[in-house]
Amino acid sequence: MAAKRSIFEDVGDTPKQAAAPGGIDRAGGGARGLVRGWLMILFGLVLVMIVVGGLTRLTDSGLSITEWAPVTGAMPPMSEAAWQSEFEKYRAIPEYQLQNKGMSLSEFKTIYWWEWGHRQLGRVIGLVWAAGFVFFLATKKMPSGWTGRLLLIGGLGGLQGAIGWWMVSSGLEEGMLDVASYRLATHLGLAFVIFGFIAWYIYRLGRTQAELLQARRSGDAGLMRLSSVLVGFAFVQIILGALVAGIDAGRAYPDWPLMAGEFLPPEPFGLEPLWRNFFEDAGLVQFMHRMAGYGLFAYGLFVWARARRSANGYTRFTFNAVMAMMLLQMVLGIVTVLYSAPWQIAIVHQLGAVILWALILRGRFLAQYPRPQSIRGN
Repeated sequence: MAAKRSIFEDVGDTPKQAAAPGGIDRAGGGARGLVRGWLMILFGLVLVMIVVGGLTRLTDSGLSITEWAPVTGAMPPMSEAAWQSEFEKYRAIPEYQLQNKGMSLSEFKTIYWWEWGHRQLGRVIGLVWAAGFVFFLATKKMPSGWTGRLLLIGGLGGLQGAIGWWMVSSGLEEGMLDVASYRLATHLGLAFVIFGFIAWYIYRLGRTQAELLQARRSGDAGLMRLSSVLVGFAFVQIILGALVAGIDAGRAYPDWPLMAGEFLPPEPFGLEPLWRNFFEDAGLVQFMHRMAGYGLFAYGLFVWARARRSANGYTRFTFNAVMAMMLLQMVLGIVTVLYSAPWQIAIVHQLGAVILWALILRGRFLAQYPRPQSIRGN
């Protein structure tokens, strides 16, 4: 039987029970490391998907498959008769009739495999996401608060498949030689959104919840705001780049810094109605991409100068990387224009955009959640 305690007993005499360290992380922490590893696989797959998508566009392969069959389309033609059937479908669309008339079956197979590989990679990404998501739910290893976030990635992936077909279907209409540029921009823009979410989640899962809460107290609010604008600015430039790719505007004026010897391209508003020029006039679309590139570089330089004042060495290093990649990307853009956008250079330019996007997001993350460092700043 427990001994009676005096009402005058000092509180300090009561044995203290030490709080268990890491309580925040153990409360629904889940398998953060495993989830992060799974997201890294998705990160790599989406990166490859963006590059393969770019090559599919640059090789004019995107309209080689004229139907959307999410299940049965996973199997390519397995016989000569099946290949002939697919070829006949392609020969019925405007791209073949107006641009590729006389193409051989062998040449058709080349562009077919590019588009089939692009779609197949999309199916693989969907399966990898579904397998991981179901596994973490079924085994109760899902970190607390992450179910909705990871479900969002899957939902956006499904939407991306539907938008992909919406894009392709525009190129099958009468008089179209390529897909509609604004639909291509939507498709690529969503790919970068998905890639951005995955990258952000990988950054968050790289530290415990307690570490993030602690780091947020040391966040740089000013740099957070500036880098948020940088994220938005970079996204606009990515969309403009997609519009350039959609109408092959990168091949229209192979001179720099002027365009056909002038600051403005000739007749930038020659199409009716006026709004069509911003999507379909090669000169104006390339001009917008150039001007936005100059603006993005200037603003990026300003953000970099502000980040140089950060007391955190990791943050400064990341923004140094952003500035270096931004400079390289601008050089790649100029070279792409001067050489009339050959696919070998154009795809490196697109890959540079992906790397720069990930670095900018990393800088934004570290502005909000700076990494701990020693008192000496390293």
